[in-house]
Amino acid sequence: MDFSASAGLFKWPSFANERREDRGPYLLVEGTLDECIRAFMAKPEKTRHLYEIRTPPRGSVETSILSPEHIVELARLRDFL
Repeated sequence: MDFSASAGLFKWPSFANERREDRGPYLLVEGTLDECIRAFMAKPEKTRHLYEIRTPPRGSVETSILSPEHIVELARLRDFL
């Protein structure tokens, strides 16, 4: 995983701590994947389901949208590298 790749941290609009599916997410942080992971991990755990990281797709294995669960796992992996 290239933690220096370009990425964006997005937040979904919410009501009562639930995603509003009638609106799309908006950009909070634009930078590297590492910067976006750090910004995400700084958010309160109970609101992390409202965030996602988007990266340019790289082949058929990697996705361009990282879910909160994937971001937490990448943060753990990054700490070991």
